[in-house]
Amino acid sequence: MARPHLTVREKIGQLFMIGFMGTSVTPDLAEFLRTYKPGGVILFSRNLESVGQIVELTNDLQQCNPKSPLLISIDQEGGRVSRLPAGFTIFPPCEVLGRCNSAELTYAAAATIAKELRAVGINMNMAPVLDVNSNPDNPIIGDRAFGTTPDLVSEAGILTAAGLQDNLVVACGKHFPGHGDTAADSHKELPVVEAGRERLDAVELAPFRRAAAAGVAAMMTAHVLYKALDAQRPATLSPLIITGLLRDQLRYDGVVLTDDLEMNAIVDHYGIADAAVRAVQAGCDVLLICKDQAREVEAFEAIEQSVAAGDITMDRLDQSVARIQRVKQRYVVPYRPVSISEARLVAGCRTHRALLQSVHQTGARMAKAAIPQVL
Repeated sequence: MARPHLTVREKIGQLFMIGFMGTSVTPDLAEFLRTYKPGGVILFSRNLESVGQIVELTNDLQQCNPKSPLLISIDQEGGRVSRLPAGFTIFPPCEVLGRCNSAELTYAAAATIAKELRAVGINMNMAPVLDVNSNPDNPIIGDRAFGTTPDLVSEAGILTAAGLQDNLVVACGKHFPGHGDTAADSHKELPVVEAGRERLDAVELAPFRRAAAAGVAAMMTAHVLYKALDAQRPATLSPLIITGLLRDQLRYDGVVLTDDLEMNAIVDHYGIADAAVRAVQAGCDVLLICKDQAREVEAFEAIEQSVAAGDITMDRLDQSVARIQRVKQRYVVPYRPVSISEARLVAGCRTHRALLQSVHQTGARMAKAAIPQVL
């Protein structure tokens, strides 16, 4: 299918992935989507009630912009970062899969998640977590990481991405260039990493380097200040990190998303409009704004004004749009509505529950084997 011809305003819309309140496409939400034509939406637990409701929601969302199907994303890592409601197969945290030390189980778990997501019209998962759990004081990563070594995280991350993408769900590695060595939560404040470049290369960057080479379709940035990489700006807003390191040194040409620009690590230091423009100028393709519609509009208008003024060039805009469209062509186009009856056959089915039980049993067995037995 030929790629759609987009106006400048529609191209700007492609750069946005937005969140919203509620569990249905209200007239106000439909009007917003038709006006600003965002390239994607992100779903949270607040939006999701049941298999049937999610199918209706995603079908209705897609009808609001038939010219360029939406990326419909979710954070379905497993464990405490799981957004799907009861009735789906919810895997344990990534740490348990890492402990299983099984390529087969890791790939199968991701493939199962992908099949259940696709069945209800969700085509992108904000996973795998590629952070190395290298700081025991980290308040945000912990068991969300596959483990404490870059080799384990790399291998499990690439298998997870393959399981998702082989089943037509876009994978998104996060949080570049690594959130594992932080002692602060970027939802609440701006974390600072003091580690030197040599340590970052050996530990934090290793999984992202390998994921980039393996063709992970998208990467999410970290709202973290890395003094050895850019002493002034958090990674999300840093041309040195996004363009210089990720694009040029790691040769990554997939889609780069910001983490939520409403997080305090950003909004406490930058206005949403300023942050949005800086992120695009740094090299990010998709601006994630998860909740506040007024902020979404403010950011859109800021990008529109920056393009009109030449502060964001048409070449720069077209680079991002081309990456986004390439991913959509591979994973989303042609869009086909999903059906409630088919989705109910897939979500939480017997085969998927059996796999989940196997993961739990293997993880428990490996945990027990790792503990020295005292007679």
